[in-house]
Amino acid sequence: MKKICKNRVSTSHSIAFWYFIVLIGAGVLYLATCAPTILWQDSGLFVYRIWHNDIQGKLGLATAHPLYIMIGIAVKHIPLGNLAWRINLISAVFGAVAIANLFLLLRLWLGRVLPAVIGVVTLAVSWTFWQHAVIAEVCTLYAAQMLGELIVLLQYIRTKRIRYLYLLGLFNGLAIANHLLASLAFVCYLVFLITLIIKKQINLKHLVIIAGLWVIGAAPYEYLIIKNIIQTGDITATLASALFGRMWQSQVLNTSISMKIVLENIIFILLNFPTPNFLLFFVGLWALRKTAPSRSFVNIILVMSALYFVFAFRYTIPDRYSFFLPFYCFAAMFIAIGADVILKRYNSRKLLFVILAFALLAIPTYCVTPALGRRFYKPLGQRRQRPYRDEYKYFLQPWKTNYRGAEIFAQEALDVVEKNAIIYADSTIIHVLLYVQEAEGKRSDVKIVSRYYMSKNAPAFTENTIERLMKSSSVYVVSPVPAYCPQFLLEQYKFEQVGIIWKVVE
Repeated sequence: MKKICKNRVSTSHSIAFWYFIVLIGAGVLYLATCAPTILWQDSGLFVYRIWHNDIQGKLGLATAHPLYIMIGIAVKHIPLGNLAWRINLISAVFGAVAIANLFLLLRLWLGRVLPAVIGVVTLAVSWTFWQHAVIAEVCTLYAAQMLGELIVLLQYIRTKRIRYLYLLGLFNGLAIANHLLASLAFVCYLVFLITLIIKKQINLKHLVIIAGLWVIGAAPYEYLIIKNIIQTGDITATLASALFGRMWQSQVLNTSISMKIVLENIIFILLNFPTPNFLLFFVGLWALRKTAPSRSFVNIILVMSALYFVFAFRYTIPDRYSFFLPFYCFAAMFIAIGADVILKRYNSRKLLFVILAFALLAIPTYCVTPALGRRFYKPLGQRRQRPYRDEYKYFLQPWKTNYRGAEIFAQEALDVVEKNAIIYADSTIIHVLLYVQEAEGKRSDVKIVSRYYMSKNAPAFTENTIERLMKSSSVYVVSPVPAYCPQFLLEQYKFEQVGIIWKVVE
């Protein structure tokens, strides 16, 4: 008995040691390639919202991500580097935690270190995961949460200790407070819990405690929903906002896709696994039932991976590639299982090194993808061009080391305009302009306007007010391009380039 206990302690220490090594390794990778300042699009929005302690945002409750914003507000008070870098670093930290959690899941599941290492290397250097681990985004936090849920689920199935189900409820509630993608996993867990009740493996008291812990975890999101119902009195509109945001209901519920989207989705997947190791995915899928501790665990893994894949594949928003990230976590699991099967069968050290080399092949691949994109995918370069942003490098290379293009753009745009000028900006750059103006104290006289966010005391910018505004101030737009500029400006005025932005002229 003492020998068994001693072996268990030794195994636990070994797992903890490897978890720490994986955590540090992934952390170093993401820290070294993390963006040093504020970036375009949603990343800029998150930094700007955290600067203002804005837990809800203005784009609907589904895009609020209150847990992430609350973590950002806490990080804001840490006196280390500039604010934008610290917020980007949140993704790096949770990216490293997610990679370490994947290792722990695979190590507990397969009982071997090497297949787990292959799985974590595969995910760590995958295009979408790496990209979101170095910018201000909510995805790596959710990946860490989802993999944490699967760890406690696996432990419950192995030990039947109810405390793991309590943790599952709490963890999924916290994940809901971060991202509504967690609702897909929630459905799977709910079915599993109902099955356990039917089989009398847990009772109603246990379910009530699990539900209570879930409610506690999801409290930040529940608070926003309740607050908005009280403020507006409109339950239907609030629930619609909570599920779809202000403008994405049709995309969330979409059931039809074009061949263009199908082909782009295939390219997204291949970019994340551009090596022969992807064949191990199918081996792992085939061997899943043989390696899993129970049929119920297999069913949950299969259903969750399928749900995340289907949701992302038929989603039609421009940045849908990021919604594949949970599926990529499962893909890395299947690749690790496939590697375990192959390594057990052939037991060759050379084969192990080949598989690891293939996993790392993604890194040099990302060095050449911008050149390949310019040659074979012209639409990416034909879209709107932005100064200080090479579309191919910015999009196709995951690392953001020393990239300051958005901040430089905002500073130059504010420098080039006259006193008391007005700048209309689209969602790509508006938050960067506002952040540079407010956080860095630059050109407070300039009024920055957009569809949702504006600088303090900015005037109403509409077709009815534009003539009056032009008589008293110089008016500029960031891009005189449809969808990025008000249609009434495009129809009624001309544009004269001044520096990196455009002046509206009669």
